[in-house]
Amino acid sequence: MSNGLSLQTKKLIIYILLAVITFAVFSRLTQFDFVNIDDDIYVTGNVHLQDGISRDGLRWAFTTTYAEFWHPLTWLSLMLDYQFFGVHAGGYHLTNLLLHVVSSLLLFWLFNRMTTSVWRSAFVAAIFALHPLRVESVAWVAERKDVLSAFFWMMTLCFYVYYTEKTTIQRYLLVVLSFVGGLLSKPMVVTLPVIMMLLDVWPLRRFASRKDNVISWQLKEKLPFLVLSAVVSIVTLYAQYNPSFRHFSLSYRLANAPVAVIQYLWKILWPFDLAILYDLSTHIPRWHVISSVLIIFLISVAVIVTIKRSPYFFVGWLWYIIALLPVIGITQIGTHSPHDLYTYMPSIGIAMMLVWGLPSFFQRVEKQKIILYSLGTVLLIVMALLTWRQCGYWQNSITLLNHNLNVTNGHIALVHNNIGVALAEQGQINEAIDHYNEAIRLKPNYADAYNNKGSLYGDLRQYRTAIENFNKAIALKSDDAKAYYNRGTAYFYLGRYQQAIDDFNEAIRITNDYADALHNRAVVYFKSGNMKMACEEARKNCEKGFCKTMEQLKSQGYCQW
Repeated sequence: MSNGLSLQTKKLIIYILLAVITFAVFSRLTQFDFVNIDDDIYVTGNVHLQDGISRDGLRWAFTTTYAEFWHPLTWLSLMLDYQFFGVHAGGYHLTNLLLHVVSSLLLFWLFNRMTTSVWRSAFVAAIFALHPLRVESVAWVAERKDVLSAFFWMMTLCFYVYYTEKTTIQRYLLVVLSFVGGLLSKPMVVTLPVIMMLLDVWPLRRFASRKDNVISWQLKEKLPFLVLSAVVSIVTLYAQYNPSFRHFSLSYRLANAPVAVIQYLWKILWPFDLAILYDLSTHIPRWHVISSVLIIFLISVAVIVTIKRSPYFFVGWLWYIIALLPVIGITQIGTHSPHDLYTYMPSIGIAMMLVWGLPSFFQRVEKQKIILYSLGTVLLIVMALLTWRQCGYWQNSITLLNHNLNVTNGHIALVHNNIGVALAEQGQINEAIDHYNEAIRLKPNYADAYNNKGSLYGDLRQYRTAIENFNKAIALKSDDAKAYYNRGTAYFYLGRYQQAIDDFNEAIRITNDYADALHNRAVVYFKSGNMKMACEEARKNCEKGFCKTMEQLKSQGYCQW
């Protein structure tokens, strides 16, 4: 770039290039479909989104722990998408992509504002934007919480830097409000107050100007953020409680934590064979634990020793560790499985270490610029190509899950089950049954595979075979409302109305607002000639917001109140 360009022009060009290149690399995601891992829970099968932004929707978003999380802003953003795009997946992918692009631009602004180093800030932002590990967060519609919380994470830090330049209450409130937005998007933001403290060390160097009362000053300034983080952490632990999850012992979780830290670090430095589902070993070799602890210890000692001369190593390393803490499994959240998306915010710390640390190995400035700019450019091109290729695996469920089978042994039974679901939706019945059978062979107590297999036989009107599979599913998983609903539907088609009603009652007992079960129970009453109960059920359903049954009965001349 010509030396004749002004600093403002250079920054404008960086903003434009960063936005255009990031959008281009991820752009084909907007042509892709939903995937059948969690996207059905969050969007395609979530009736609460279908009215868009409404009073009932707002109440539900702020009170529900549906899908084991409390993240009301995430639900509201998906409701807004539903208003515009319905169940067209491309619109949701576009929103995810735009949030990722804006977060990348904010990251450039943040580091440039703190350090005044334009090119190093640009490289940190570009590594964040274009790294292959970003694909899972951007491509997975169910991970709207990841990209939305990242946007608020960046906004919070930008407002925080703005506040440190002039510590007024108005600027402080902007930081608090943005932080609350992040907490309402995804609880992983709880570590952000500590990240602010790290930035006070470097590059803001606020500790240098505060010789006395350092602890009281930090507590006074960060206490509101720490209290909010504590509240959201408690809510998250409550929301994540699920007896059906496999719970791991504390000793296992403590042993796995350092291994996870190094495994994620390796993925950041060597992003190959990426998958949506990885295997979680029930046995961790002792040498894995010891070597991981040793590596973490040596890196930690090195960054502490060099803190005065190279504080960016210390800040970057602790940024990585602290931002990763909520998801390395010491406190079990969810199923404990590793995911690429967990590196979304932590990886910025490693990028910071590389971008500010590598130049220190070169004595001459001229050589530093030639070598590092060349290496940096090549690195970004390689990352962009890898990310483009990784995006291609997210075209649909079958492509994604077949890729998973090719690169890892993680959750093979689940993968075969979900491939079966996708094939069944395409009408490839025999192939779908083969995958369900393979899932059951690999995991004989796999209730969901029996349930899905039964649903497929139900679609084929082989209701007795369907019921046999639903019976097995319920025997293995007695609290599965969907299995009771499916079996009740099969009983209905066989004319066994009382058994159908019993199963619908059980499904509704397990899941109070099970709209389809409520509807079908009213239909059974209607078909069995009990019009009084049918109309009463329809009225109750409509009071709960499910008026489909009432509308159908009124259209046929019944229930005219």
